[in-house]
Amino acid sequence: MIFSVYLITCIFFLILVNNYFIKKKILLNQTGDSHQKLSTKIQVPLTGGAFILLSILFYLNQYEKIFIASIILIFLLGIFSDIKIVKSANYKVLFQILIVGGFVYFSNLQLYGTRVLIIDELLENNFFNIAFVTFCILIVLNGSNFIDGMNTLVLGYFLIIAIILFKLNHYNGLTFEIKDHLMIIYFMIILFFFNLKSKTFLGDSGTYVISFLFSIILIKFYFNNPLISPFLVVLFLWYPCYENLFSIIRKFKFNKSPMDPDQNHFHQLIFIFLRKKFKLNITNSNNFTACLINFFNLIIFFLASLIPSHTQGIIFYIVLCIFLYTFVFLKLISLKLSKKI
Repeated sequence: MIFSVYLITCIFFLILVNNYFIKKKILLNQTGDSHQKLSTKIQVPLTGGAFILLSILFYLNQYEKIFIASIILIFLLGIFSDIKIVKSANYKVLFQILIVGGFVYFSNLQLYGTRVLIIDELLENNFFNIAFVTFCILIVLNGSNFIDGMNTLVLGYFLIIAIILFKLNHYNGLTFEIKDHLMIIYFMIILFFFNLKSKTFLGDSGTYVISFLFSIILIKFYFNNPLISPFLVVLFLWYPCYENLFSIIRKFKFNKSPMDPDQNHFHQLIFIFLRKKFKLNITNSNNFTACLINFFNLIIFFLASLIPSHTQGIIFYIVLCIFLYTFVFLKLISLKLSKKI
């Protein structure tokens, strides 16, 4: 009963806040931004992060205080980024390191048993372990922000991960306390439809919160199920991680700062291709792009969930994802440079 009342109250709260923000022109997306203008031409409230945060606060007594403090801080950093108080990408990364690194240190969140000998040996050093875990979470954090250019892309991606974790728990007998995250998943589903209709965007605050949350969930999922391959977690997060690393490499190649935004991200190229090739409007191109990418990941994640302990098989799926991403990207960027799309 409390669960339902809280959920309904938060939905009405989201609607009221969105209407107020639109009326007062507070915390709205920048329609001229090179990364956001492919989503919509109207201004939309960036309140998705606050909505997800409300779902986490429902479990206030179940989470560690350091986690609650860290996720509130990472949310506030996202808000300051959304309203342009923190503009410099360098400052954003610095604050991310302080928040995430502080959480990893004080929560004693460590990684062991990666099944890569040299990394496992290095992880025995406490300082390297903290730095490595912090680095991994930061890659997911910023990679998720990179892919947040299409409605439902980020939300759909992490919802798929939640569905596969539930499947592993229900059918494979692995430990994933779904009841501890049920409110969060319900909130994400509701937010998915708000996002689909361009009523709410995640913004930096939303992508920071959801990617930080799922990074911790997946690390703890592996801790609770040491028999699964650690590469299953890598596979689940392959897209934001590879998007981040690949974007840095390609920007260096073209003598650009890795912090500078552009329209050459994977999802943006697919969006442009679909729009030009099939004469679709912005909304349909947006929805089809997110659907294509997430449907591909759903298939890969489902197939991998059938062999959760088979490291070689899961590595094959990781390599397949990276190969297909790179192949499609190079094909689309060549078409764009030749002005064929």
